[in-house]
Amino acid sequence: MRTTLITGGAGFVGTNMAHRLLSQGERVVVLDDLSRPGVEDTLRQLRRTGGRRVQVEIGDVRQPDVVRRVVRAVDQVFHFAAQVAVTTSVTDPVHDYTVNLGGTVTLMEELRRLDHPPPLLFTSTNKVYGKLDGLAVRKHGNRYEPVDTEVARHGVSEERPLQFSSPYGCSKGAADQYVLDYATTYEMPTVVFRMSCVYGPYQCGNEDQGWVAHFLKQALAGRPITLFGDGCQVRDVLFVDDLLDAMLLATAQVGELAGRAFNIGGGPASTLSLRELLALIGRLTGRAKAHRGPWRVGDQRYYVSDTRRFSAATGWIPRVAPEQGVELLHRWLDGRPAELSGSRAS
Repeated sequence: MRTTLITGGAGFVGTNMAHRLLSQGERVVVLDDLSRPGVEDTLRQLRRTGGRRVQVEIGDVRQPDVVRRVVRAVDQVFHFAAQVAVTTSVTDPVHDYTVNLGGTVTLMEELRRLDHPPPLLFTSTNKVYGKLDGLAVRKHGNRYEPVDTEVARHGVSEERPLQFSSPYGCSKGAADQYVLDYATTYEMPTVVFRMSCVYGPYQCGNEDQGWVAHFLKQALAGRPITLFGDGCQVRDVLFVDDLLDAMLLATAQVGELAGRAFNIGGGPASTLSLRELLALIGRLTGRAKAHRGPWRVGDQRYYVSDTRRFSAATGWIPRVAPEQGVELLHRWLDGRPAELSGSRAS
């Protein structure tokens, strides 16, 4: 029976991955410091789902003794533990640095101590490409679009030069590079996902992170939604089940993929601007009030992932369209039955 370590396993992606693996009869070790509100409820659900197949370690990825204990006898590692908000990184860059970079290096070092380090997948971010200042965009209706026809057709590729912006971009970008270099220098089986906007059940969205869930939660509660900037910013959105499929393919094929970074998101076929999401939520809920806020540090007017490199390597393609995924998340937040992670085969 395979055993998987999930750092940040009580968070959004971690919880969904744990449910998926447990539904397949596997063992899961969750490492989490429980710093996010509400994650205790998530852990209780995981324990009900997996019983003795769930091992919960309350601790910090920055603590070598804790990490050393949990990496023993695991078959693969998903490293999701992180400080995830750009705004928080601007307020407290030292905390952002110690968690995102220090925690990652601590984990990598403890894995390196093992005789046979297991495969590791690290979740990086599209913020490693900075504000994409060199990418010319134009406004078309309620969205920005790139002037470059190649980017408009396929999205931003991994060939884009790295240009860290904001403390968050710096810490995640540096960790991204460390994880890749451990594959080169120490021949460890590591893969990096530079992720766009992921959404789905168990997402505790707020103004700082998880904007799809945040918009829905605000609308369902009858509260106004703040559109920072002009609301025409475009992102490719990816339903969490599709992300889990990609992650499990990556670790299964780590022998061929080790030391590579992939842009992962919904791609050009799954894009939404903030205003378009607002309109979609209005149709689903019958209410979606918004007001404007200032532009935020490091915000990209357009970011869409070019996922062709990963698709060519693994055959992966996203299957959940934005309209379907947002409706599933709406039903889940509203307390009605919805398809959850683990309900499909990977």
